[in-house]
Parts: sequence; structure tokens; C-alpha cells
Amino acid sequence: MAGIVAGAAREAGDGRSPTAERGRVMNGARWLAQALVAEGVETLFGYPGGTIMPFYDALHGTPALKHVLVRHEQGAAFAANGYARASGRVGVCVATSGPGASNLVTGIADAMLDSVPMVVITGQVPTTLMGTDAFQELDVFAMTLPMVKHSFIARSVDDLPTMVAEAFRLARSGRPGPVLIDLPKDVQMADATHLPAYASLGRDPAEPPKDASLHEALALVSQAQRPVVYGGGGIVLGEAVQAFRTFVDATQIPTVLTLKGLGALPTAHPLNLGMLGMHGSRAANLAVQEADLLIVVGARFDDRATGKLAEFAPHARVVHMDIDAAEIGKLRHADAGVRGDIATTLTKLTLPCAAHLHGRHGPARKAWRAQCQQRARQWAARYDAPGEGVYAPALLKRLSELAPRATVACDVGQHQMWVAQHWRLSQPRAHLTSGGLGAMGFGLPAAMGAQIAFEECGDRGAQVICVSGDGSIMMNIQELATFKRYRLPVKIVLLDNQALGMVRQWQELFFEKRYSEIDLSDNPDFAAVAAAFGIQALHVDRAADVEAALQALLAADGPALLHVAIDTAANVWPLVPPNRCNAEMLDPDAARDADAATSLSKDAAHALPA
Repeated sequence: MAGIVAGAAREAGDGRSPTAERGRVMNGARWLAQALVAEGVETLFGYPGGTIMPFYDALHGTPALKHVLVRHEQGAAFAANGYARASGRVGVCVATSGPGASNLVTGIADAMLDSVPMVVITGQVPTTLMGTDAFQELDVFAMTLPMVKHSFIARSVDDLPTMVAEAFRLARSGRPGPVLIDLPKDVQMADATHLPAYASLGRDPAEPPKDASLHEALALVSQAQRPVVYGGGGIVLGEAVQAFRTFVDATQIPTVLTLKGLGALPTAHPLNLGMLGMHGSRAANLAVQEADLLIVVGARFDDRATGKLAEFAPHARVVHMDIDAAEIGKLRHADAGVRGDIATTLTKLTLPCAAHLHGRHGPARKAWRAQCQQRARQWAARYDAPGEGVYAPALLKRLSELAPRATVACDVGQHQMWVAQHWRLSQPRAHLTSGGLGAMGFGLPAAMGAQIAFEECGDRGAQVICVSGDGSIMMNIQELATFKRYRLPVKIVLLDNQALGMVRQWQELFFEKRYSEIDLSDNPDFAAVAAAFGIQALHVDRAADVEAALQALLAADGPALLHVAIDTAANVWPLVPPNRCNAEMLDPDAARDADAATSLSKDAAHALPA
């Protein structure tokens, strides 16, 4: 025992044992814990280990901080991610050095690509051992550099006040994103009695748009006869949902939304044509392809939205509004680039645009709007699928009707696209999905983070639903233990087609049915797995039983799982093939044309699904 204590004392770098350390008034770890409280952090997600133990010791004496013990560090990152998406606050996750830090990486990358505000705290070996290949040493600073807004390494306890304040400021300001703080163990244990009380830097005020850019945008709007609003995730990030809705209502412009923009306009809104892109609606994709003006609000021309970029909206001029100057003109030339706060931009443009749109070209715009809305009715999804089996789109639509205020957290795959197409959304923060990274395993921990965010603000009646697939759920299924421990009343809908469904669909359509490594027919009994974790489980495999199963799921006390058996051959429609423009959508009839499928397969190799 004496040898262990002595070794720990040397590792601390100040000659004191951990026992003596706990008797001190203030060290770096305790100062950090108090700083998090002062910053307004109430919950953090993590998993302890060697180099982060001083911080966990500090948490033991900081009751104002609730720590959620996940069962894998990736779960911590995704939970903080879901917490931030649902609440709009900065999510915080913690892990030790080495494998703890590397297990956070996928969740950090997801936050970067989807602009989610997070502060990630990792332990590090003592500064005296850095660079020596010490036990569990990993250069997480370098490893995460391409996927964070900024990285910090504390070399001294004196770095902490500026470092922590800057991390939170950067995470939440401008275009949000993740920030990393790497904390060597000796810095955590160093004397911090001389450090000042923590002072938050808050959030940088968003810059207003320049008047010249607003005039350019207005000039283009005044000339348009077939305008389309193209809304993205920047609407909710910029707290511009109400301004966006006011703009659309005032101008009466047909509107399409990206995956991350869903909910910015309610699904049932008469001007909402649906999602555009690879699995977008026909009405949305054709409207964009025929438009003479795109008013792009907080979107970035992602390849899943545009299809073949060179043929995307070929007749349209572009007004591009974004807070991030790097996005304007990055992939598509902006005839009018409006950089600045999106809410302010929309507010300043609403009345002038409405006046112009109801003026000289009013009749043409009215006819265009009527055509777009007629197409939306004509090609609206049908839910009268034949057969006795469960039709996933109909189940998801019905569930969203039974739980209209629910927040839905998706994993990635066919079920993700079915949720995007068929869930009735009224708010964008009610739709949590891994967009840019497309990370399987996102759903369970993201739902966990969202549920905790609601409980933290006192909304204990909030309903969170996780929709997952039999492939995705296995990626972080261990978090069922976390659901049970904290009695999080999340309802899980597991769509089980015994395959990696999206990959199988692409192999069917574009690789001449050469099915390679997509068979999951040896799945475990998911209901039994859930029961082993102490979670209620139900099963449904007949359409006639869906209503009763959904009612029972929602009425269950605490966490519950509904296992839904669906057809392995079920596909997501419509689908824009790889390297094709968005007007060339496949539907089941086209997909059955063997010649079409064969010709399309030549373009598929470079564009595998996420």
C-alpha cells in the first residue's frame, strides 16, 4: 500500500498523497467544478478513470453539479450532444485520457458537423510525463484538431480562468460547436487558492447584416416569379424560428427544409413542401429544380440535399443568409450573400419582401404557389400499405400523432429517413438526428441527454422517444443500464428488419443485389435484452396490433421498449440515385425496372450511404 501511495504522490507532481490532497482548501479540479457551476452547468455526462480522478474527487463535494454515469464514453459525448440540441444550452462531457478520450471522438465530430455547442473535458497524464508515451497518454489535442472549434491544453493551473471562460464563449457564440479542454493530472491537483472567482464571458452578440447585402437580396426577390425558401439547421441555431415563420407567412413563398431544418415550419403548414434531397419529397425537389430564386436560410448546400450539385436548381439565382461567412458561396455561388444574425436578417426583409412579392409579379407568383401546393397534395405519402405486416412509415406517423409534443431522437439508417419523412413535427428542437456525420449509435444516448435536459428545467412530463434500428441500437445498447439507473422515461421504438437496411437497399438498387455483410438475422431477442436491463418490453409484428402497442408503450411507467418486426425488403422512397439531379427520383415502379437499376449501379461506388 505504501508503494501505491508514494507512486500516486509522485504522479501528482507536488509531493502530496491523494489523502493529503483531499484536505486542501482548493485545487485546480475543485476550482474547475465551481467554475462549471458559475457558468450555469447543472448536468454533465462522463466516465471516470486515472487521470481525471482529481476532478471526480472534486465532484464528490459539489452537489450543484449532477453527474450522469454512462456505460461508455461515446454515450457521454452523444448524451451531451442530445442535451445541447434539445435545450440550446452547452452540453458538457468528461472522460479520462487515452481510451476515454478517444471514445469521445465520434460524438465530438458529430457536434462539429451539426454545429452543436459542447465543452469536452478530458484528463491527461501529468505535464512531466507528456510526450513520453506514458500509460494511457494520447495526444487528444492533435487528434481532435480538425473536429473542434478550438482546443486547449492547460499547462498550469493559472491557465484555467481564461481557458474555461473562452471554451464556453466559443462553444455557444457565432456558429456553435465543440471545444476541448485537456487537463493534465498535476494541473488538476495544483494549488488554486490564488485563482480569482470564475467570470463567464457569456456569448458574443451576433453581428447584424449589412444594409447593402439586404438591398441586394431584396432586389433579387422583387424580380422572382418562382421563388422557393430553402431552410436549414441554422434557423434553430440562430434562434430564428419565429422570424422564419413570420417571413414565410408574410411572403407566402413555398418552402422546403433540410434534414436539420425540419420543424422550422410545422409539417402541416400549407407552404411546407417537405424535405428536399436524396430522400426528400417530389414536391420539394421539383419546386427547387424549377425555381428562379432560392432564398437559402441557414443551410449549407449539403450533398444529401443537393444531389448532383452542377444540376441543382439550374434556373435559380441565390440569396444566401448565414451567420458563417465561410458557408456563403462555398458550394454554390450566392448572387446575394447576407452574412449576420439570421433572425435580424429575416425580420428586416419580411415586410419589404412581402410588399414586392404581392406587387408586379403577384399573379405569376400566385400561380407558382398553387402549382407547388397541388403537387404536394398529389404526391403526399400514402399509408394504406397492403398486407398484414407492420408498415413503418404508418407506425411512425401514428406515433407522432399520439405524442404530438414528443421529442424524437433517431439513430441512422432507413428508420432515420422514415422519421424525417413521416413524423409530424412542430418544433425543430423536437427532432434530434445525426445529420452531417450520420453516426449509428446516436439515438439512445441523445434521447438520454434530451430527457435529462427537460427534467433539469422542471418539465418532468416531457416525452422523449428514441427511434432506432436493429443495427444502430447494438452500437450503444449498454446505455439501457443508464436509462434504468436514472429512471429516464424514454420510450424506445426499435424497427427490426434483421438487416443493415439502408446498405441492403443500396446493394439491391445499385450493386445488382450483391448483398454483402448486411445480414442481421441472428439478432438477439431484443425484448429479452431489455428485460435483462430491467426495462419493460413489448412486441408487435401485425399492422392490426400497432395502435394498441403504441398506446401501451406511451402509457408505460418509466423507460420501455417496443420491438417492431418489419419486412427485410422494405425500402425508403423516393430516392435520388447517386450522381443524379434531384428531379430524377426513383420510386418503387422505377426501381423494379431492372435496366434502370443496372445503369444506375455504375454511378454508385463513390457515393455509399451514410
